[in-house]
Amino acid sequence: MFCVSGLAIHIRQGSQARRSHEQLIRQLLDQGKCPEEGWNESTTELFLNELAVMDSNNFLGNCGVGEREGRVASSLVAQRHYRLIHGIGRSGDIAATQPKAAGSSLLSKLTNSVVLDDLKLSGVQSVASCFVVPMATGMSLTLCFLTLRHKRPKARYIIWPRTDQKSCFKAMITAGFEPVVVENILEGDELGTDLESVDRKMQELGAENILCVHSTTSCFAPRVPDRLEELATMCSKYDIPHVVNNAYGVQSFKCMHLIQQGARVGRIDAFVQSLDKNFMVPVGGAIIAGFNKSFIQEISRMYPGSASASPSLDVLITLLTLGASGYRKLLAERKGSTQDDT
Repeated sequence: MFCVSGLAIHIRQGSQARRSHEQLIRQLLDQGKCPEEGWNESTTELFLNELAVMDSNNFLGNCGVGEREGRVASSLVAQRHYRLIHGIGRSGDIAATQPKAAGSSLLSKLTNSVVLDDLKLSGVQSVASCFVVPMATGMSLTLCFLTLRHKRPKARYIIWPRTDQKSCFKAMITAGFEPVVVENILEGDELGTDLESVDRKMQELGAENILCVHSTTSCFAPRVPDRLEELATMCSKYDIPHVVNNAYGVQSFKCMHLIQQGARVGRIDAFVQSLDKNFMVPVGGAIIAGFNKSFIQEISRMYPGSASASPSLDVLITLLTLGASGYRKLLAERKGSTQDDT
């Protein structure tokens, strides 16, 4: 005979197990922060599936016929993206909510919130806002420069303490500006910022003709991080924006400390970091962050059109899996393997 009482026990056990997963999800939604302990795959997949069913392409009985219906031909592609097909944002704003994609929109906002929490854990406690953009570091820097163009229409130049990385140089050219390269000075066996030359260029060119100072934290030896505190103080003095290329820097306490101190004593408008280099996800995403929430929102609105949700999805899954404790452990291991990263 079919045992109804036995079935009821199993149903109760199943409900209790599901409630434990749901409690973790509820805490994430309430707090918008990385959970202290990492989630297992079951919790993460349950959460992503709950998000997916909120998107119109996954409604039961839905037959979409419009431009934005989230149609895919391959089930493998749908599985790869957890059926979150719509992407993020709308045509006018990458941070906007997409009416047909409530789940994907929530994914985007939650990812930005969790990433902001991890930037604070990494050492920039006063960061006010950030967003994940589906472009690597170079193009993300270009987006920052293009946003500043509207604020400084007379500006032609970007002052750039030299670092031999093609992407950050091409970012300035692509945005239509003329890089003013300031050569480094040799101090012992290190190449560092020539502050006197930067100051001289600011006076020679005139503040209104300078879009920004484009500094660098993470670089290859013998180049050392730029002297952000002094540069930030100069930018504040002359009222010149300051954008920091922090491509590899989130994993480094030293780089993040320099950004925090620079913002404390002077001016840093935005700092940009790679997702793959800092969070161990596939190439193709970056984080644009800053200390003025309205300016970071301006940058997000400059992105033309909607965007892929893949970088946001990848980094959210990774951070939920690690948890805050796992992420701190990785930072500590990295610091322990680098003697001068203080």
